[in-house]
Amino acid sequence: MPTRAVELRGLRKAYRDVVAVDGLELTVEPGECFGLLGPNGAGKTTTIEMCEGLTVPDQGEVRILGETWARNGKSLRQRLGISLQETQFSDKLTVGETLQLFRSFYPRPRPLEEILAAVELGEKRNGRVGQLSGGQKQRLALACALVADPELFFLDEPTTGLDPQSRRQLWNLIEGMKQAGRTVVITTHYMEEAEVCNRIAIIDKGKIIAMGSPEELKRMVSGDVVYIRTADNVHAKQEIETLLNTPVSEKEGELYMTCDMGDTCIPEMIRKIGEKVLSVRLQRPTLNDVFLKLTGKAIREGDASPEEGVKEYVRAYRRRHEK
Repeated sequence: MPTRAVELRGLRKAYRDVVAVDGLELTVEPGECFGLLGPNGAGKTTTIEMCEGLTVPDQGEVRILGETWARNGKSLRQRLGISLQETQFSDKLTVGETLQLFRSFYPRPRPLEEILAAVELGEKRNGRVGQLSGGQKQRLALACALVADPELFFLDEPTTGLDPQSRRQLWNLIEGMKQAGRTVVITTHYMEEAEVCNRIAIIDKGKIIAMGSPEELKRMVSGDVVYIRTADNVHAKQEIETLLNTPVSEKEGELYMTCDMGDTCIPEMIRKIGEKVLSVRLQRPTLNDVFLKLTGKAIREGDASPEEGVKEYVRAYRRRHEK
């Protein structure tokens, strides 16, 4: 059996009387793209910082690529690629100089041109970091994580604050890592980003409340919702309720009902109702529906503002260094 990429057992971390991670357990297999999904303040960043060796857990065990930070920290650093929520570079250096600096940290770094091509920053090689856009800086941060050609990537909220085009570009790069068989652990509170992961752990208040593939998690919500508009809703409603043995509701001229498998229900309804069908649409459960079912709130509900996020980061930093 191959060594697990990540193995966390009974992980706990508190800052004074605030529990950030509470008895968390999970494993990530080699080659997986694994997502930690949850709202701001759920404990995602604290968890990934303990994986990265940046934060020491109060309790529990962290094994990365079969090794521990206490015994094998130096060798682990050579095998990981890490992209933090925000990376501070020197604005005066060029993109090429920044990457050459990071390459000097490793005995066998990837060629500079290969890294620039991977993150599509070749034309910015001689441009100063201070002149890059937000999306380009995030791609530079990812490039720095690629320098050592690592076995395992940790990416903490890599697309937060980016415009849609920059987010798409960055996710194309992450998809490339996944297709190349690299192991990727990523934190996010964007539902559509978590969808590309092989497995997802939904985290709330420092605990894992659900874990599985995106489709497995969606099956926790009661089926697909089918919307159908007909020329005679009264008759169609009766026909569908008899056919599917399920209640049918109506809103704004559309009939709607829940089906375990919408792809199967729709052809049956069309055959039954025939020419009276005007339109049909299918709404599948989302990861937000799963989170709503498990916690009673939407995943973005109550998220802190960017200003509050900065303040909380400063408070957390002070708590760590006051101990």
